[in-house]
Amino acid sequence: MAARQAPATGGPGDGPAEQPDRWILVVAAGLLSFVAMLDMNVVNLALTDIAAGLHVSSTTAQWAVLGYQLPLVALLLPAGRWLGQVGARSALLLAVSCFALCSVLAAVAPWAGWLIAARLAQGAFGAVLFVLMPVLAATAVRPQLRGRAMSVPATLGPLGAVTGPVLGGLLLDHVGWRAIFLVKLPVCLVALAIAYRHAPRGGRLRLPDRGSLGDAALIGSAVAAVMLGLTLAPDRPGLLLLALPAAPLVALWLRRPGGRPVTAVLRASGTAGVNGSVLALAAGFAATHYLLAQHLRRDDGISATTTALTMLAFPLGMVLAGRFGGRLADRWGARPTALTGAVVTATGLLLLVPLDSGWTPADISWRLALAGAGMGLNGGPVQALVMSAARTGQLATAGSVVQLSRSLGFALGPALGTSAALVGGSGPTAGRAGLVLATLAAATAVALLALHHRAHRAARAALPPLPEQAGSTDGASGADSTTRSRA
Repeated sequence: MAARQAPATGGPGDGPAEQPDRWILVVAAGLLSFVAMLDMNVVNLALTDIAAGLHVSSTTAQWAVLGYQLPLVALLLPAGRWLGQVGARSALLLAVSCFALCSVLAAVAPWAGWLIAARLAQGAFGAVLFVLMPVLAATAVRPQLRGRAMSVPATLGPLGAVTGPVLGGLLLDHVGWRAIFLVKLPVCLVALAIAYRHAPRGGRLRLPDRGSLGDAALIGSAVAAVMLGLTLAPDRPGLLLLALPAAPLVALWLRRPGGRPVTAVLRASGTAGVNGSVLALAAGFAATHYLLAQHLRRDDGISATTTALTMLAFPLGMVLAGRFGGRLADRWGARPTALTGAVVTATGLLLLVPLDSGWTPADISWRLALAGAGMGLNGGPVQALVMSAARTGQLATAGSVVQLSRSLGFALGPALGTSAALVGGSGPTAGRAGLVLATLAAATAVALLALHHRAHRAARAALPPLPEQAGSTDGASGADSTTRSRA
């Protein structure tokens, strides 16, 4: 695509007032989204092998996954605050390099403590990547093309989440568990080369302030409490009380300097419901993926290869539809496109609810493909909706909030699905109970997106006029204002 001039956008690493469209940076954002989400899922298959290889219990081996997810979720919002104070290029190079280095350290780990430490560090740098991805894609092109640009990382991210188990299974069968940590290196090196050559220069790195570290501790504790409660409650329901401290911890964080910008962004943009829809749809998707894989392997006795091929129907549908989601958002509007995608996903999940042992893999595949097509239509437009609604200088915070919502959904989905399945009984009945919950989560996303337009208009009407309305808004031209009004 021929390069055209675009207004400057807010966020880290602001460049000159006009710059050409840099689609190569959008590609880099997509590659990093794929790698980061792949890492959240590929390790799950290797826990048994890790426990045997390092001579530890399965509970200790599970920290190879939790050690990555906890800092990732805990640091998303503090990372957004930090990125607003540093250069995007420097932060990107640092995060990609250290993320790749941690992969190598995890692959050569001689004992469990080494592996867990490497995964904790990798989760911290993964949080920076998650926040940088939407900012990088949004600022690389003109506002009129944001829907198309945001569809790239929004599609490749879930693609990495779903294809992770497939790659992991192949590597475990033919190479060994250490290889699953190295599979990401080629993609990291390509993204690193693109960032080094094409990312706009400007800004320097600086250490996070103490306030950001305090925010991370509060958010991390709240997330850990919820995850522990949901994970342990199916066996001992009373342990669900472990999740109760999360509410006061979040309330305390919202009163701190790190939490107030998030509240301000949500109030100014009116996107609280949109972020809620992102969380609900991600949770429904993650729960469905987990439950169907368990059903095929455990209840139907399907081979790992056939299961992997069946589950690939979802990302294939998502990739095919994602190619059109961004274009539809740029032409039709971000909100209608995102809402349509959520409806299609909810329909696909609803069709999976009558799950039965008599179903063939093909019966599951076409329903998964339909749900995946909806996710493809929804992902890019919903991120464009959030990023376009943010004010000048709030892109990093807005991006961190939407990524936190999606990451929470992916982390909590399997736990919610498992809890519902255990309540539902055993066999296909248990799977259907979990799929009902996943469908309800997707339906919640539909409702939140349907209500967004009214909430957005009310929020904008309650705010004083923006000083930049005389010129540009969020670094956007009048065309961006048109995009906002359509969204």
